This record gives sequence, structure tokens and C-alpha cells, in this order.
Amino acid sequence: MATQVKMPQLGETVVEGTITRWLKREGESVGMDEPLVEVSTDKVDSEIPSPVSGTVSRIHAGEGETVTVGSVIAEIAGAGEAAPPAAPTSMPEEEKTPVPAPAASEAPAAARAPAAAPAPAAAERPAAASPPPQPAPPAARPAAARQSVAPAARVTEAAPAADEPLRGVLSPLVRKLANERGIDLATVRGTGTGGRITKQDVLAAPLPVAEPPPAPAPATPAAQFPAPAAAPEPAPAAAVAYAAPSSGGDEVVPVSHMRKSIAEHMVASNIETARAWNAVEVDMTRIFNLRRQAGPAFKQREGFSLTWMPFVAKAVTQALLRYPQVNATWNGDGTITRKHYVNLGIAVALENGLIVPVLKNADGMNLVGLARSIRDLADRARTKHLQPDDVKGGTFTITNPGPFGSIMSVPIINKGQAGILAFDAVAKRPVVVTDDDGNDAVAIRHMVFLSMSWDHRIIDGAEAARYLSQLKSQLEQADFAPDLSAYLPGQ
Repeated sequence: MATQVKMPQLGETVVEGTITRWLKREGESVGMDEPLVEVSTDKVDSEIPSPVSGTVSRIHAGEGETVTVGSVIAEIAGAGEAAPPAAPTSMPEEEKTPVPAPAASEAPAAARAPAAAPAPAAAERPAAASPPPQPAPPAARPAAARQSVAPAARVTEAAPAADEPLRGVLSPLVRKLANERGIDLATVRGTGTGGRITKQDVLAAPLPVAEPPPAPAPATPAAQFPAPAAAPEPAPAAAVAYAAPSSGGDEVVPVSHMRKSIAEHMVASNIETARAWNAVEVDMTRIFNLRRQAGPAFKQREGFSLTWMPFVAKAVTQALLRYPQVNATWNGDGTITRKHYVNLGIAVALENGLIVPVLKNADGMNLVGLARSIRDLADRARTKHLQPDDVKGGTFTITNPGPFGSIMSVPIINKGQAGILAFDAVAKRPVVVTDDDGNDAVAIRHMVFLSMSWDHRIIDGAEAARYLSQLKSQLEQADFAPDLSAYLPGQ
């Protein structure tokens, strides 16, 4: 008996999930605990492993579909079990039904009654009683054939739903593209799960070619054939404009589940918070020199580079303990909750979005522990191995657009927090430095802007400025060497 794979509950408050990508198709073998499907929720994107070894016999939820927790999304047949015959037998039937042959047979019929296409009211007249002359039908055939086949295409898409429900699942984008390009979906071979037609299938489908309109036959009355050849001209023009977006046309793309969640959370935060902003410039030269000394041994032992982030995280957590008002939550009931611990959110850029995993109890870690934990969270975020608990409970967030060249940012506060710090690019700049005797000089230093968006409901400008001043002092003057002593030369 086939094993049912159900949508898991990826978090206490999660009630549904969206299938973003099937990693195995129907008929493919899968091993126990091998990634089977990627699922997206409003909390996290995760890979769901297969509970058993066997063959994927049926997929119940297509890519892009949102299903409730506990719903069956697939079935896996065990070793020696035969897969259900529905999938292999229904596919040839579906390939035979919508092929262009029936459409071609309907085209002459439509051509013999051309009044049905341009004038719906005239379609009720028995136009077939008087056969029209032969020269006119070629001009009417492209438009008439498309219009007469379109209803049949919708019927054939719905008909196989009992055997292959994914074949009849058409997204609004697929329908829109097909209409714009004048493509009959019944002639498109779907490459998605269970034969589902995707955007790529529509874009790859050949465009219908309209024949040049011939001269009208002298014997044909103008009222009987109202020259429908002019009607199909806009369709190819629109199709050409869409097919070549690189030439300046618009491109409509679907919104991913992650993008939708980001949009909802950021808009909600922007509406709810009273965002204000401050920035300070920090001299990172001492940390640069320490990284240069300890970096080679650190990378050799740990397997990854010693970046700026653990230093910033360490300074941020120490400053938050000193200024807990910046590490607080607005409760909405006349109270504010100050957190005397730090669960540090680290924004991680993904290929198609952003996620903020949380480093729990970051204030209790030394520099090396922070470096390892930040690396682990980032790796698991990019490989879709985060758990729901990894993305909740944050008290303050750091975002790091510096590697992408940004020099100053104004980030949006994560909902439920009082502030977010942007750590931008460290760059060498000429600055004025003062020696111990009070003499000024111009020197090349490694400088960075640290900017903080903060909620004015919780924090006032003076408090925000004091916090940033403390953070600047931590980074410029704190001694991080003891945490890296095992990696320094001569140790």
C-alpha cells in the first residue's frame, strides 16, 4: 500500500504551506529522508524529506498550490508495489485529445460559417446552406480556427481532472500569456507536475501565423463576409512585443510565496512603527588588523573566513545589554517589554528573497561562537534547512548590505522589535586622526557607516544616539584579541 505524504506543520501557528518545487516527479525513485519537495510558509522555506523509500506514484498538489496542514500532497509506493495505472495511461489520451488535428477539422467548419466569428447574432443563421466561394476561407481560417477551438480547449483542460487533476490547473499568468499570444492551450504539452502547463511551456509554444489576406472574391457580397482578416492582426503584434521583453516591453512575473510574505511583513511594519533613523561613522582599522593577523589560521581550522559580522554582532549585543530600551517591544496595551537578553536576527540574502534567522542567546557567546553560529544560520538558510524555531523570537536585527557595495542604508524595522542596524561596506577613506599629544593628521583608515532605524514609540533620539555612540566605542576600542588568541601567530 502506498505511503501518504502529508503537509507537515512547520511551526505552532502555521496552518498551511505552499508547494514551491517538487524535487522528485511521478515515477521517480526516492530514498528515505531524501529531499522530496520544497515547501514555503509565512515563517520559513523548508525541504520536506521522504518518510520512506520507494517510487513517487502520485502527486496531489502542484507547484504553486497552497494546502492546509495535514493534507495529502503525494503518495509513495514501496519496493515491489506497482504504481497506479492512471498516470501512464491517461497521458497518451491527453496528448491525443488536444492535438491540432481536431482543430484543423474544425477550421473548415468555421470557415464555411464565417459569420459565426465576427457576428455572434448572425451565428444562428444556417450559413452552411449556401457554401461560400473557396478563395475567402484561407483569410478567415486563422481567426476563425482560434476562436472556435478556444472553448474546446477549456473543455479538454477540465475533462481529465478526475485522472490528472494537475493538467487542468492553470494559473492566471498562464491564461493571460496564452490569451496575449493567441495560443490554444489544448495544443500545449505541459512539462510541469502531472502534465501541468507552466509559463515556460506557453512561452515556448509556437505563435500562430496569420496568412496575408488575399483579395476578396468578386462574387462574394461584402455583407456576407465582413473581412475578418483585419481582426487577427493585433494578436501577433502583442505576441511579438511580449516575446521580446529585452527590446523594451513589459514582463509579468508571478509573485513567489516568499516575496508575498516579505511584502506583507514590511508593509505592516512600516504602517505600525514610527520609524526614525540615525547613523555614525566607525573606524574599523583595529579590527581590520586583527582579522589580517588571525584570519589565515582561523580559516584553516574553521573552514570559513573570519568576516566583520562576528565583531559587529559582539558589539551590538554588549551595547543592547547596556541600553535595553533599544532591545524592547511595544505591547500595545500601555506597556513596553525590555529584553535583558539578546536574540539577534541576522538578515540573509537568498537567490529570490530574504530571510532573517535568529541567533538565540547571542549575548552569551564569544567572538568565535558568534562566527560559527552566524555561518551555520546563513548556510542553513541558503540550503533551505532552517526550522520554524530558527526564524522567531528575535529581539534586534542586523542587516549587512555592505558586500553588495552599499555605503549607507535605511532598513525597515522587523515587526515586534524596536530597531534594526545596517552594517554597510567598509572602505578606506582619508580621515583626520589625533595623536596622544593632541596633534592632528590625515590618515587612511578603514571606515564604515552604521545606520539604525528605530521605533520612535519606544526610543527617543537621545537614547538612539547614545546607543550608537556606545556601539561605535565598542568597535573602535574593545579588545577582541583574547577571543582569537588561539588563531594569532605565536600563540
